[in-house]
Amino acid sequence: MMRINAKTKINMIIGDPVDHSLSPEIHNAAYKALGIDDQYVFLATNVKKTDIKKAVEAMRAMGIRGLTCTMPHKLVVMKYLDKIDSAAKDMTAVNTVVNDNGKLIGYNTDWLGVTISLKKVEKNIKNKKAIVFGAGGVARSIVYGLLKNDVKVLIANRTLSKAKKIVHDMNSVFKNNVSIDYANLNEVNNLDDFDFIFNATSVGMIKSQSIISKQLIKPKHIVFDAVYFPLETKLITDAKEQGAKIIHGSELLLNQALYQFELYTNRKAPESAMRKILNKHLVRNYS
Repeated sequence: MMRINAKTKINMIIGDPVDHSLSPEIHNAAYKALGIDDQYVFLATNVKKTDIKKAVEAMRAMGIRGLTCTMPHKLVVMKYLDKIDSAAKDMTAVNTVVNDNGKLIGYNTDWLGVTISLKKVEKNIKNKKAIVFGAGGVARSIVYGLLKNDVKVLIANRTLSKAKKIVHDMNSVFKNNVSIDYANLNEVNNLDDFDFIFNATSVGMIKSQSIISKQLIKPKHIVFDAVYFPLETKLITDAKEQGAKIIHGSELLLNQALYQFELYTNRKAPESAMRKILNKHLVRNYS
């Protein structure tokens, strides 16, 4: 039974498209678990990139508490905010906007989702080596999180200019005090030197496809696929069969949402309730 009233604060996710988002289910389940579903409701709406300024103005005018930004809004939204968190500045991407009494503050929780997910499997990641396949927005968040934790990173991508741009930007952010390089994806034929393998591309959304061949995966590896539908991608299945540890993309989705929830509500997120509803939807719709 819905308990929405005239005092209920609105949080929402915007993107283009946004129909596939599980954020409303995850956040609303959390509100219900804490008994605050009369205080907050989480919605979703499709917003074109050309209308992002109007969406931000509406947030301010209507007193919307929180705005989750997914693609393609993470960069363009920044120009319309009053303040931007240092990590979001470093990544030039905002995925979370908080309305603090009319002051709009931008954050990025994606990189936290990456590092928390990884540290649940491997507590000590300092000075380990990671290869990140892809050079888009997801890859940037992964790379930033890894470098913040002193992991050595190689970005592998088909378009070298995109990988090179991330390397340049991260060296600027960390003042060349990190270990980061790039390589042509097609020239990667041995992963024995790496501890972590990250897929930050869309390859895997089709069950029969993987970014790398199964033979490159060893039992020593921790394999992290940012793709969360299907739940069991070919990369994840191959990694399991090779004896490697795996991290589903749903962990990234969940862990970034935990921090987002706390920014919107100033309450500790009920992880078990959020995990339960997420897994329910993924198993039912994407496995």
